Amino acid sequence: MRSLIAQHRAAAALTIQRMLAAPLATLLTLSVIGIALSLPLGLYLMVDNLGRVAANTQGQPEISLFLKDNAGSATQRDIEAKLDAHEGVNEYHFVARDAALKTLSKNMGLTDAAAVLGKNPLPDAFVIVTKVADPDALEQMRKEMQTWNGVQTAKLDSDWARRLNAFLRLGRDGVWLLGALLGFALAAVGFNTIRLQVLAKRDEIEVSRLLGATDAFIRRPYLYLGTLQGLLGGLTGWLIVAGAFALINLRVAEIAGLYGMNFLLEGLALHAGLLVLVLSGLLGWAGAYLAANQHLRGGAAAI
Repeated sequence: MRSLIAQHRAAAALTIQRMLAAPLATLLTLSVIGIALSLPLGLYLMVDNLGRVAANTQGQPEISLFLKDNAGSATQRDIEAKLDAHEGVNEYHFVARDAALKTLSKNMGLTDAAAVLGKNPLPDAFVIVTKVADPDALEQMRKEMQTWNGVQTAKLDSDWARRLNAFLRLGRDGVWLLGALLGFALAAVGFNTIRLQVLAKRDEIEVSRLLGATDAFIRRPYLYLGTLQGLLGGLTGWLIVAGAFALINLRVAEIAGLYGMNFLLEGLALHAGLLVLVLSGLLGWAGAYLAANQHLRGGAAAI
């Protein structure tokens, strides 16, 4: 066990030595990996912030409850109690039929026509502003309220929410596709870098095999190199995104202040950043393993 730990320590030390011995090449490699990772990360955060902005802007989805003609004050109070206790309701207000007709007549210039009608055709109604914007959750709320006693019709104004949700899903799908492509590119960069390292050390590898070194022993320093490059590349991408958002937020704060808002773009959360580091390290390890294994499968002659 101690021997294995010592071998891993030696492999890690050798990896760091090799990276420090070629600082320019190491810097360029980490820059390529970092930029490749920063693109999907930055786009994902922009889409996520766009959704947050849209959720906080005016024009929240509304549900209108039109009451039955025979719904009295007791039914109205019962509905108010249900709305007060409902978790999905942000606020609501009651619109009496007389007030609705008066407002409609004034806005549409139909005062004379309303007087001719004699009877008010409009029902009493509740206009509800919801806390949620998800179309499925809104539709579920509408169906629930439709069943309440005294409610004739529950109408949902959610077309804008559905369109916004569709655009956000499209943006997220595009980001995931770009991330998958750049992840493959990251593995390819690791593969090519380790392949060049193996080719440069092929004489040393041949001697090691003749002395009885196992494939795992030979492969270990290259796996450390690929993993470390992936981790540092992921950290570079994280720092690029953080720096870019810090600069952008200077202008965002200025624009938000002009509209009387207090808003800043949210960067990458700690747990998400750690996940990026793990994934980039795994991709680097995978590229290194494929590159080293390709040369070790055929034995010393293949190297």
